[in-house]
Amino acid sequence: MTTAPARARTARAEELRARVLDAIDERAGELLALSHAIHADPELSYQEHAAAALVARAAENAGFTTEVGAYGLATAVEAVTGDGELTVAVCAEYDALPDIGHACGHNMIAAMGVGASLALAQVTEELGLRVKLLGTPAEEHGGGKVDLLLAGAWEDVAFSLMAHGSTGPDAPCDAMRSTAVERLEIEYTGRAAHAAGAPTKGVNAGAAATIGLTALGLLRQQLSPEVNVNAFVSHGGEATNIIPERAVVQLEVRAYDLDEWRDLRRRVLACFEAGAVATGCTWTHRRTEHPYAPLAPHAGLAELWNRNLTGLGRVLDPGHTVGGGSTDMGNVSQVVPSIHPLVSVLGHEAVGHHADFTAAAASPEADAAVLDGAKALALTVVDAALDEDLRAELLRLRNARPEGATRTTLDA
Repeated sequence: MTTAPARARTARAEELRARVLDAIDERAGELLALSHAIHADPELSYQEHAAAALVARAAENAGFTTEVGAYGLATAVEAVTGDGELTVAVCAEYDALPDIGHACGHNMIAAMGVGASLALAQVTEELGLRVKLLGTPAEEHGGGKVDLLLAGAWEDVAFSLMAHGSTGPDAPCDAMRSTAVERLEIEYTGRAAHAAGAPTKGVNAGAAATIGLTALGLLRQQLSPEVNVNAFVSHGGEATNIIPERAVVQLEVRAYDLDEWRDLRRRVLACFEAGAVATGCTWTHRRTEHPYAPLAPHAGLAELWNRNLTGLGRVLDPGHTVGGGSTDMGNVSQVVPSIHPLVSVLGHEAVGHHADFTAAAASPEADAAVLDGAKALALTVVDAALDEDLRAELLRLRNARPEGATRTTLDA
């Protein structure tokens, strides 16, 4: 038999949930306008000035304490409301891809994050909640969330979440398997010489790059299907009659498991070292951007998300998975309880990073996904705040973290 206190708690939860849903419905036009405005003006990593301003304006108009250029990053946004003990960071991405614009739907991500945050602002006092909306630039290339982690943006956060658009059927929260990825630049230095008149005087950096790439191609036969390596020559010489003094290779190394990624990295770099050994060149390698870690979704938050998305009328396909890509939200999830679920643009089959997805990300079906995603995010936060055991776990984990524990990147 349900007790009176239990009935009261249920009624209170339903009232708070109804309030956040109503808040999103009331702002639906504003949120969809935000999504479409960002979509219409695609900006590349670290250049998202217009998108950051739009996100900041929406939060500031809703009464958030807002800063553009947060944590020393020109196109990052921090907007905060509430003063409860439980701090949630809701992420809004908004960078685009070269030539094909929002082919990963970051316009949708931004609108979902803003919508959830503005709705949660209505219930912070009742939930003992502090909402931190983080506009996070440079997810496609650069790792804006890693910049923000290193600057301390998640030091006071108990849990974090965002949602990403996709196509195909809706899937459970853990359906997205993301890889660790590191992008490197390999540079060989040799000695120039006339290719016909004095070839014996040269040390061929282009040949070193060729040997490195050939060794990499031969290595692939021994690699697990769970890993991925890609490379191309970005500089290989100046003229056919000059033995190249300098050659540069761009490289990325991906794996789902961090230990496997570290081992793969070692083996791949040995291939490029071989090019230097064989030709007599010197060589260096350096990271060109922050490495990304695999996603590690928090089980309790993922369960709440699944329940809330199905409660909105969506059907989850447990057999549908999405893999191979990477996200800097993986780095956040390694140090703070987090989720990064997918919301489908139903009826579309376009793959991400293709012009067809760019079109899908501004479709009526994308608009529906924005509103459902914002609602599911907000409801998940409400439920987490009201669940006594989960709330206690999230606060315990935050309080147990040593100072500076979130100020980290991925070690090789």
